[in-house]
Amino acid sequence: MADIYEQHRTVCKYVHSTSRGHEAIQLALAYQLEPADFVSPYYRDESLLLGLGFTPYQLMLQLLAKADDPFSGGREYYSHPNAKGAGKPTIIHQSSATGMQVIPTTGIAQGVKFLEQYLPGQLKKTRSGDWPVVVCSLGDASLTEGEVSEALQFAVLKKLPILYLVQDNGWGISARAEESRIMDAWEYAAGFPGLERIKINGSDFDECHFKLEQIVRTIRRERRPFIVQANVPLLGHHTSGVRREFYRTAADLEKDAALDPRLILRKRLKTIGVNEIELLEIEKRAEQEISTSFQQAIEASEPDPATVADFVFVPTPVIEEKGLREPGVRDKIMMVDAALFAIREIMEEYPEAIFYGQDVGRRLGGVFREAATLAEKFGDHRVFNTAIQEAYIIGSTVGLSAVGLKPIVEVQFGDYIYPGLNQLVSEIAKSAYLSCGKFPVQTLIRVPVGAYGGGGPYHSGSIESTLLSIKGIKVVYPSNAADMKGLMKAAFLDPNPVVMLEHKGLYWSKLPGTETARMEEPSFDYIIPLGKASIALPAFSLRVEEGNSCCVITYGMGVYWAKAAATALPGQVEVIDLRCLYPLDEQLVFETVKRHGKCLVLTEEQQNNSFAEALAGRIGYHCFKWLDAPVEVMGALNLPAVPMNMGLEAAMLPNADKLRIRLEALLDA
Repeated sequence: MADIYEQHRTVCKYVHSTSRGHEAIQLALAYQLEPADFVSPYYRDESLLLGLGFTPYQLMLQLLAKADDPFSGGREYYSHPNAKGAGKPTIIHQSSATGMQVIPTTGIAQGVKFLEQYLPGQLKKTRSGDWPVVVCSLGDASLTEGEVSEALQFAVLKKLPILYLVQDNGWGISARAEESRIMDAWEYAAGFPGLERIKINGSDFDECHFKLEQIVRTIRRERRPFIVQANVPLLGHHTSGVRREFYRTAADLEKDAALDPRLILRKRLKTIGVNEIELLEIEKRAEQEISTSFQQAIEASEPDPATVADFVFVPTPVIEEKGLREPGVRDKIMMVDAALFAIREIMEEYPEAIFYGQDVGRRLGGVFREAATLAEKFGDHRVFNTAIQEAYIIGSTVGLSAVGLKPIVEVQFGDYIYPGLNQLVSEIAKSAYLSCGKFPVQTLIRVPVGAYGGGGPYHSGSIESTLLSIKGIKVVYPSNAADMKGLMKAAFLDPNPVVMLEHKGLYWSKLPGTETARMEEPSFDYIIPLGKASIALPAFSLRVEEGNSCCVITYGMGVYWAKAAATALPGQVEVIDLRCLYPLDEQLVFETVKRHGKCLVLTEEQQNNSFAEALAGRIGYHCFKWLDAPVEVMGALNLPAVPMNMGLEAAMLPNADKLRIRLEALLDA
């Protein structure tokens, strides 16, 4: 296969890597796995895929980005598989980001252990009745990634049934191991007590098969993590575009050629009685199959461009508002309690729901008490603390979702989500699209945000514009208790990833003017579909007819600034609470703007290059003929952070008085 790709470089125009030199260890691993198992290959694992039963033709369809590429329909690189069912191990979507698969795959192992202990009927066993194993394959250079450490920490702490196979060819593209890292995988693993470590000659198929058979059997029975370092030669190019002759010497290549596992196996077969004629016949049949498959793949259909936007999201079951928003028999509750009650009801109804993050467990129940009593009610296996590992908190939901669990996780403050963005962008957001809908990630990620009362530069940030630049996730932002509960239920039931931004200043309605964030608790079955804005304050019809009105498009704390500012302009201001930033209720926004002719988009974020400015531009484009004045935007000052001093904080942020002045000028325009 590698040879025919090299001979037809103009046809094989998309970048690809091959497994030349790694074949023995990959095949030896493949032969240990069963359909009940889970495996995450990395981008050089084509031999592993062949060993699992995928055909050369199937792999070539992905190589050439053809419509019938069984993994991604022409969207992904060669040897970037995903698969479920069809008598093979489950393979979640595989990205190209180096080492990023380790956290999602450890999340699979986390889910497998949970299911076998608490919901065993939902977990498939092997043909011999054993529990499944999880395998994560990776290159040696990726071990220097910090996220790998997060995954190994969790795997050892929780004693997860996972094998990390590190294929060590001594290279990280053009960087030699000795110039770029201080230790190899085996030495590195010594820092994780409880992670059993083994070295293997990855060129020797007999040794690989024998040792991996023992290791996989042990994991099936003892349910604990292993790491294997397999030393292998790199005989091909790093990729088709980064070629070995760019950075490797002839002597170096000759040295690795002596370790070619195919030649070692050939020699071994001869010693046990396989003659040269038989070997040549095997090779001839392989060449013929590859030649035929390659020609068929070349002739296969290209993807239909009309399908390019398919599978960004999979359909959600929540499409209309249901239940009682105001039952009329309940007390008003704070937003923080609405969130707590919603999670409690979710966990009562769905035994596969789990909730974890920093400090949400039994002792504290969240730094805002947003998870208080949940661990006591549902147990430490369903509500628990993690280490300070934002990447693991977010990325592990990929694997948990793939095994059928429904994870709810929390990042303690919006300012600390950035270590988790790698997983959110590279793994979560792309999974449904690049797997053609096979692996959407069902997760609810809760993030307290916003400034008030001197929270300072690392506990007051607004992050919606950052999140909204990521395609493939939904972003929700409730502003009152009823919306909090209804949107949280919808976000949980959505089979796609949802980030819920929760303003800390609205949690308890302590700030003047936010008292109406407290609302009667909706009914158990109350739910609001994502992407439906609401009218937080209507304008008077007479004012609208007179042409003496405007609208404010906002969300979160902006709703209360707008309502307070509107008291000085009775009946002249209509306030739209977006509630959901993506998907966005453009219909209500545009209809409202067209009715009033004057609009201000209000945000707590720093204004320049923000979501609010982008929305204002969209409004201006779609509503231009109805506008009586340019669409205005009001946000925080364009500073790197929210200052600690409350006077400085107030100077940075919008407020009702600042907004009133802007609205008066807008109405007079």
